[in-house]
Amino acid sequence: MAKFAKLSFQKDEMNQKLAAFFQGMLENGAVDAVLAPMAQAKNGVRMSLVTSAVHTARVDPFAPIAAVSGAKIASSLTVRPSGRKVAMVLRPCEIRAVVELSKLKQVNLDDVLMIGMDCLGRYENTDFAKFQEQGGTSESFLENALVGKTATDGFDITGACKICEFPAAENADMKLAAIGAGAGSVFVEAVTPKGEEALEKSGMKTGETPAGRDDAVKKLAAARTEAKDKKLAELRDEVNSFEALADKLAGCVNCYNCRVACPVCYCKECVFITDTFRHNGEQYMMWADQGGMLKLPNDTMFFHLTRMTHMSLYCVGCGQCASACPNGIDPMPLFRACAEKTQARFNYQPGRSVDEELPLAGFKSDELFEVTGQVK
Repeated sequence: MAKFAKLSFQKDEMNQKLAAFFQGMLENGAVDAVLAPMAQAKNGVRMSLVTSAVHTARVDPFAPIAAVSGAKIASSLTVRPSGRKVAMVLRPCEIRAVVELSKLKQVNLDDVLMIGMDCLGRYENTDFAKFQEQGGTSESFLENALVGKTATDGFDITGACKICEFPAAENADMKLAAIGAGAGSVFVEAVTPKGEEALEKSGMKTGETPAGRDDAVKKLAAARTEAKDKKLAELRDEVNSFEALADKLAGCVNCYNCRVACPVCYCKECVFITDTFRHNGEQYMMWADQGGMLKLPNDTMFFHLTRMTHMSLYCVGCGQCASACPNGIDPMPLFRACAEKTQARFNYQPGRSVDEELPLAGFKSDELFEVTGQVK
């Protein structure tokens, strides 16, 4: 059974209480380092790796920004393990991506204490800067978002966040629980034995539980699921042909930012940056001759279709692809629409379980028999 410790705070004290919690973890040896969103002297809030307890004062876990997916940072920190215990404070989508990367041998979870935070959404990087200029804080965002108010003066949370049906983290050792916690409080929930040990070492007292949490999480998840179903249905009506898809992706310039930003676009070497797609002048002239003209760069549609085919099983809907596009293309709904069908076909949900085998990673003699014509 999960154990809870309550952090109570007055106005503008939330991050101070959270900082004290992480400080206790470091000082008491629960972990050797903490990876968490931290306020910077400039450029807002960024993921930072803290090994000295004194620097926990700038921790800001609920800041509504994710400039880079924490899953990519988790991979960098653990693919070649340091041997030191690291607490990683991650959003639900980031944890789901970490689970998938662990199966692909690109994250090592042996020395990781996963701390999932409730996510009410994030702003785009430039919007978050405006949010701070307007005097917004993580605490004020959380207070408003918990009652459904995320829009402010011309901007709102990302489209990906509005249709994310996972506001609370799964597969975490601990959780920072704000949904259903009540005003002026956040609960630290220990979910696994590893989490319980860390919570005990942090020096916090366990006891009171957030009575309305489960219902509040279910209500928010249901609302977002309804919004997702509506959004994807509208998209399928709009993008119902290759011509419509080409129009949707017309602004693509093959910068590959979406590939770089995606936490589950996992290939160490991408075929699109190899000689396969380094064409010579004669080839370009030949293609231009076939139709009298050739739009350049010419592999944009092929690039996106290849990505959809390659990682639709693992898409966690984080929206980093949309955030990274310099031309305002939003590939997220396209990828989610494709992923929904693919994942349903294989009854696979990315991030559901570390122990769940990756589809297509192994051979089963009786799978897809209705497609191949095999007889059981």
